[in-house]
Amino acid sequence: MHPFLLALLGGVMIGTATVGYLHTTGKVVGISGMIATLPKTKISPALFFLIGIGLSALLASMFGWITIDDIILTDSTGLLIIAGVLVGLGTRLGSGCTSGHGICGISRLSLRSVVATLTFMMAGILTVLMMRLLGIVV
Repeated sequence: MHPFLLALLGGVMIGTATVGYLHTTGKVVGISGMIATLPKTKISPALFFLIGIGLSALLASMFGWITIDDIILTDSTGLLIIAGVLVGLGTRLGSGCTSGHGICGISRLSLRSVVATLTFMMAGILTVLMMRLLGIVV
């Protein structure tokens, strides 16, 4: 399948899942928020949504759409852990994660989400620019 068609299919699936989750639960999709609620509840729609994300990766693997060889880690484990912690702190400071703001917030025309998403994007662009200028990333 052409990569553009795969991207389109992925976008349609994400949009459908987002609308379905909002329609059935009245809540927006935000992965960090879902993960934060897991310790408080045993069985919830959020738990099943997160399981569905894992199952979709498994199905994509079974159909040959992705392979383990497609995932290449180029940095140290320590650096990846530090990056993960910083992302987690950012989601708490930003009142949500990129998926929550970028997909759900912007689609609801939330000004806070538009500003948050622009901030995420600019911070990412500036980080890569600085790392390239410092010779950390080529």
